[in-house]
Amino acid sequence: MEQFSRNIRLIGEEAQRRLFAARVAVVGLGGVGSYVAEALCRAGVGHLMLADGDAVEESNLNRQLIATRDTLGLAKAEAARARVQSINPACDVDARRVFLDSTTISDFDFTGYDYVCDAIDTVAAKLLLIERAQAQGCPVISAMGAGNKLGVKPFEVADIERTSVCPLARVMRRELKARGLTVKAVYSKEDARKTTDGARTPGSISFVPAMAGLTMAGEVIRAIIG
Repeated sequence: MEQFSRNIRLIGEEAQRRLFAARVAVVGLGGVGSYVAEALCRAGVGHLMLADGDAVEESNLNRQLIATRDTLGLAKAEAARARVQSINPACDVDARRVFLDSTTISDFDFTGYDYVCDAIDTVAAKLLLIERAQAQGCPVISAMGAGNKLGVKPFEVADIERTSVCPLARVMRRELKARGLTVKAVYSKEDARKTTDGARTPGSISFVPAMAGLTMAGEVIRAIIG
């Protein structure tokens, strides 16, 4: 219990027990999702589903918490599992090396989970995840765009209908409305910058995805402890 003694000083033993009993899924383990998983682990969440089909690459080193020289080439899900269990061996980790898409969505069962954290990049996969989780009675929080930003404005949490500025949020608002769905979103009102080389792949920097991920994790933790 010493590991969580500082938590308990802040939130109390009953709230800490709720975290020990909590089940949270993090889908997408990149710049945002890796920080979500770490914060949930350090808070004492007892079960984590960690899903991502990618492996750690050198270009991930600038912003992804699980990316180190030692983890290059490893599946992100396995790297995240190892990191979580090196911090809290009591955490039960369901690590899945899989991309969530139309061919794999049926393999995801969120029944009995307290929260699903959407840290996926693509609109189609985000929509599938939100539909699946909500149909199974599980609340979802969804990350909007963190690329091409320098953290000039903080990340906020709001219902998707109340978001603004973020282009990804704009698309998600439209698509979710068409499906009769809504979701809680983590987003920034900062205008996206253009990449210096004109590439379509977004640029990113160390602290911005971390800000989004920690904002998301904080929202989930506060919801669990009540």
